[in-house]
Amino acid sequence: MSTAAPPEYPDKIDGAVLKVAGVVVLGAIMSILDITVVNVALPVFQTEFATDPAQPLAYSTVAWTVTAYTLALATVIPLTGWAADRFGTKRLYLLAVALFTAGSALCAAAGSIEMLIAFRVLQGLGGGMLMPLGMTIMTRAAGPDRMGRLMAILGVPMLLGPILGPILGGYLIENQSWHWIFLINVPIGILALVYAWVVLPADSVEPSETLDLTGLLLMSPGLALFLYGVSTIPEAGTIFDAEVLITMVIGAALIVAFVLHSFRPAHPLLDLRLFKNRNLTVATVTMFLFAAAFFGGLLLVPTYFQSVRGESTLDAGLLVAPQGIGAMLTMPIAGALADKLPVGRIVPVGLVLIVGGMFALTQVGSDTSYTYLVAVLFVLGLGMGATMMPLMTSALKTLTHHEVARGSTLLNIVQQIASSVGVAIMSVVLTNNIADRPLAGPAMATHADPALTERMGGSQVVAQGLAQAGDAFAQTFWVAAILVALTLVPAAMLPRKREKSHLLDDEGEARPPVVVH
Repeated sequence: MSTAAPPEYPDKIDGAVLKVAGVVVLGAIMSILDITVVNVALPVFQTEFATDPAQPLAYSTVAWTVTAYTLALATVIPLTGWAADRFGTKRLYLLAVALFTAGSALCAAAGSIEMLIAFRVLQGLGGGMLMPLGMTIMTRAAGPDRMGRLMAILGVPMLLGPILGPILGGYLIENQSWHWIFLINVPIGILALVYAWVVLPADSVEPSETLDLTGLLLMSPGLALFLYGVSTIPEAGTIFDAEVLITMVIGAALIVAFVLHSFRPAHPLLDLRLFKNRNLTVATVTMFLFAAAFFGGLLLVPTYFQSVRGESTLDAGLLVAPQGIGAMLTMPIAGALADKLPVGRIVPVGLVLIVGGMFALTQVGSDTSYTYLVAVLFVLGLGMGATMMPLMTSALKTLTHHEVARGSTLLNIVQQIASSVGVAIMSVVLTNNIADRPLAGPAMATHADPALTERMGGSQVVAQGLAQAGDAFAQTFWVAAILVALTLVPAAMLPRKREKSHLLDDEGEARPPVVVH
């Protein structure tokens, strides 16, 4: 059998690999920003698409513009590994960018809420492939000794998206119109298409895997139903609501059936056999707990600034910016260290910073010093930048070349589920905490409608209500802090000794690999 020598990778980050990184980051920016930028537009959709301005659409209706995108995202992610093998990463990446860009243009032209929801599905189908494909392309371009530094580059939009999204959305809505939160993706998408066409090498594909149709029919609807049930929890207020419970149980049953099925075919839709790799398993468990706790807690911060402190959407987004600054400082450092040190010596440091920051947020109130809040958010950012990308590097670094596409798909599904679960948990806890404090809800509403102040009994009663609201947020931050603290348990099992990379183990095989760089 003929063999080929594995490619050689330089130690430094060269211009060629930075060009590839630019392609991936552009796609990630579009995908991730669009998840968060739409959140701030939901109140606008309630009035813009209402037939009678005096009767805004129900919040649960417009929330489907977020839910539909998330469900489409989750449904298409499992297909990415097989499609990369069948069509090649460059072709699939170009298709994903084209779908996302077309979906964005159609969303901007939507004339009804139903049309907007349908076009958000099209956006999600493209957006769902961008992140796992981007991780695969970056891993292949980096080689085994530069993965930490390259993954840190990919981590910039992944971690800053939830921070910059509300700022950008607030600015565009206040200064332009809601259409621009979608239109802004069109020139970026066209640029990304041209850039990817020029920079990414041509595919040379010999498909080696057949589509696991049974797995597809079990996993994609199972994941979509489960996440739909989870995303409905905040609206229902309890997990025992019929709509929540039935969809979650059916979804979970389909996922369990998929797990049992996935060990039978030679090439399953998701290769759960990869969990035999200890590093992948430990990193995945750590990432699940981290993403659930951190992204769930992150949701509360801009909401606190707007609901308790009365800040505008734009100002709330700007106040969260120190978190992004902290992440930008530690992310490149953590990426460089991940190439030289075992992640078991890096990630726990980041998690300790996040645990400290979350516990500091349990002391918030209705008049907490902004200096204190900004300092805490900065510390959270430092921890965030030192945690997520080293975790992904640890998970992917010891996989072989052929396994990278499958591994990145698994990681993206885990992160998607964890984020949805975390957001649902924090939303329900916060909602119940506010409901237990009778003055909190009406007091927060006075920021949008000052006339409510007199109806509540005057400014002193409003101040009492805002104090109750601040306490409700503080109690919710306790849940986030405890969940992050639990993440330290699996993080302690991350490798503390440098282990050999297996990325090039199957580079010499005659059969072309799944992902061609």
